[in-house]
Amino acid sequence: MRIILIILLFSLIVLFHELGHFIFAKRSGIGVIEFAVGMGPKVFSIERGGTAYSFRLIPIGGFVAMEGEDGAEAEVEENSFGSKTVWQRMQTIAAGPIFNIILTVILLIPVFFYMGSPTNKIDSVMNNMPAYEVGIKAGDVIEKVNGKTVTNGTEVSEAITAAGNKEMSITLDRDGKTVEVKVTPKEQDGRNMVGIQYVMEKSIFGSIKRAFSATYQMTVRMLQFIGQLFTGNLPMKVTEAVSGPVGVISIVNDASQAGAINVVYVMAVISLNLGILNLLPIPALDGFRILMLIIELLRGGKKFNPEKEGMVNFIGFMLLIGFTIFVTYNDVLKLIK
Repeated sequence: MRIILIILLFSLIVLFHELGHFIFAKRSGIGVIEFAVGMGPKVFSIERGGTAYSFRLIPIGGFVAMEGEDGAEAEVEENSFGSKTVWQRMQTIAAGPIFNIILTVILLIPVFFYMGSPTNKIDSVMNNMPAYEVGIKAGDVIEKVNGKTVTNGTEVSEAITAAGNKEMSITLDRDGKTVEVKVTPKEQDGRNMVGIQYVMEKSIFGSIKRAFSATYQMTVRMLQFIGQLFTGNLPMKVTEAVSGPVGVISIVNDASQAGAINVVYVMAVISLNLGILNLLPIPALDGFRILMLIIELLRGGKKFNPEKEGMVNFIGFMLLIGFTIFVTYNDVLKLIK
């Protein structure tokens, strides 16, 4: 039952992606033949405004079928995909991945609200860490770091990271009195730390801010990872660094045992992965279609041969299928071990 729930949750991520395509196709006047929830044979279908809204037998993902999307009716029908401007087509294609990024932010908001946002008041100090050694205590309120005013724990952590391993000054409010200490951060697990934990406060505004910040930071790390993947500079083997469907289900399954909020967080990460990867200019992905549209724009609106473009996309799709089989095989090996 847990695996079935995981598959349904993953399907919602895919469905949200397709919803982005659907909304912007409608906005651009592109005819949408069908908006389907699930795959396989139709179970139920109803038509509204020229679009068939259907539920299909296999509850995995969904799809949007647009008029002339494959270029066969590029300029024949007024409401076909190919008859629209480059900008209209580009925003329709880009909407899917962008919706996944938006979904990441939406999913992270309840996660950070549950966790709470770090205030600038110290909850505890870790033994044998720099903060402990210079006399920082629980209950102290951090007002300034290196002379710069801070209002929450996130700003304090950013200031500590920026300081590196150099000595820094921290101004504290201790029972109404101002206390200034000098402390040198210590590197631990790849991060500069002084060994303090903050009092957490549940705040909608703070959760929204942290959701946007976390999405940005994860995006940067993801792009760095993709760069390392293509340059061969990964600090680990490719088989250890990437996972396919089996590996993803295993990760979410492990997270579910730690609580629902962990599942929501992992789903947010998966949604961001789907969004970023789909924006890569790789044949068969949305990013490649966006690249083709940019080149079309630079060529003064001259379209590519749809058959040749379709062939490139088909080859790319087959390569992606092959790569998926490869990582799935490795996922199974990991589970066996």
